[in-house]
Amino acid sequence: MAKDLKSILESDDVSLGTWSQIAAPEMVDLIGLNGFEFTIIDCEHGFFGMETAENLSRAADAVGIASAVRVPANDPVVIMKALDAGVRHVVVPNMSSVEEADRAVAATRFGPHGLRGACPCCRSGGHFIRNWKAYVAEEEARVGAIALVETKQGYESFPEICKNAELSAFMFGPFDLSVSMGLEGNWRDERVMSAVGDMVNRAVDAGHQVIMPVFSPDKNECSEQISDWRSRGVNTFVIGSDKILVATSLSDWTMALG
Repeated sequence: MAKDLKSILESDDVSLGTWSQIAAPEMVDLIGLNGFEFTIIDCEHGFFGMETAENLSRAADAVGIASAVRVPANDPVVIMKALDAGVRHVVVPNMSSVEEADRAVAATRFGPHGLRGACPCCRSGGHFIRNWKAYVAEEEARVGAIALVETKQGYESFPEICKNAELSAFMFGPFDLSVSMGLEGNWRDERVMSAVGDMVNRAVDAGHQVIMPVFSPDKNECSEQISDWRSRGVNTFVIGSDKILVATSLSDWTMALG
């Protein structure tokens, strides 16, 4: 049985995941078989749509790891499609205001309290839901929206965004934030790390779960970053991406043997 992302987030143990940007179920197999506990299927920067995302989520189920989908936008229709496909969590990018956070959460909830479209024939309900009331109760207990804050505006609005208690977790995007701050991708700049650290502290203090991306291809730097974020109350990490992990491994081989 595949792991559940909510259980992973609530654990005090260190949990590692990555981003899936390569449109290949075999890559998800490798992610799971080599010890990662979850992957985030990237429909924003990955060059594939929801049909491929559904198949990658099936691969995650088959290898026993949790999965989420980073949707390309805070769009209730796209979020609905991801959840109907059987994915339990969506990562919503560019979260910049409390209104956007409220909209993302509403997109994971059926009417009359939310914006999610209703269909009794979808993968999340076994393709034909016979007891709609029971399905809604079960589905809304297990799905959720993860807010990805990655802009200067999002950072400035974070004290308000953080008040949304229904978000499953927060993620922070140091690279995008550095670009938004005019620092041209220098995510190691102390101004970027200070902003991210401030948001992490606020989120943890408010009782939110945090998933922290760790991008460096250097394992020692990754280890140091994980140790630092753990001291701030973060236990769940997204390591590089499948592309970074593959590229780093290929480079190690050519440098060693070339």
